[in-house]
Amino acid sequence: MNTESLIKPVALVDAKPYLRLKYSLDFCFALLMLLCMAPLLLCVALLIRLESKGPIFYLQTRVGLNETPFQIYKFRTMVAGADKIGPLLTETNDPRITRFGKLLRRTSIDELPQLLNILKGEMSFIGPRPEVPPIVADYTERQRGVFQVRPGLSGWAQVNGRDELDIPTKLNLDLEYIANLSLGMDFKILCLTPLAVLSKRGVN
Repeated sequence: MNTESLIKPVALVDAKPYLRLKYSLDFCFALLMLLCMAPLLLCVALLIRLESKGPIFYLQTRVGLNETPFQIYKFRTMVAGADKIGPLLTETNDPRITRFGKLLRRTSIDELPQLLNILKGEMSFIGPRPEVPPIVADYTERQRGVFQVRPGLSGWAQVNGRDELDIPTKLNLDLEYIANLSLGMDFKILCLTPLAVLSKRGVN
């Protein structure tokens, strides 16, 4: 595949009517999921507080639609202040990750607070995963094409390798997603996401 041709503006223009529907559906389903999963979310919050001192949520600046920074929400899976005592990116068997945090990461439950980001219009259920500003600073002009859409809770890169992929490969997959953006593509990713989570592919 010619990666230089992965961004096709016409494909995104053609998808604009779908994008309006997509974001409306995102809001409705995020609200419904938060209501239905409230007991689980409360239990997770309690267990986080019982295991280690620190906040329940971990907030981090990510870059979203049109390169706009926003605060992403996650359940805290590491010891408090972990970002100040180690590398920006976590590693396999990172000692900063708590025991309960490992379970949350394996099951991707730590990502569920991002339903709040979806409600706020900062994220979508499906789209490129948002990165931190220091990583985005090194993007090429072509790679910045991922900012044409809202970042997602899951995406084409996540169901094709997740954290085991290097950043250029992830971005190529994200650009491929944008070039083929459609209801069918989103539905395919939605169906593949549980399989990726259950197989624990590329989870650190």
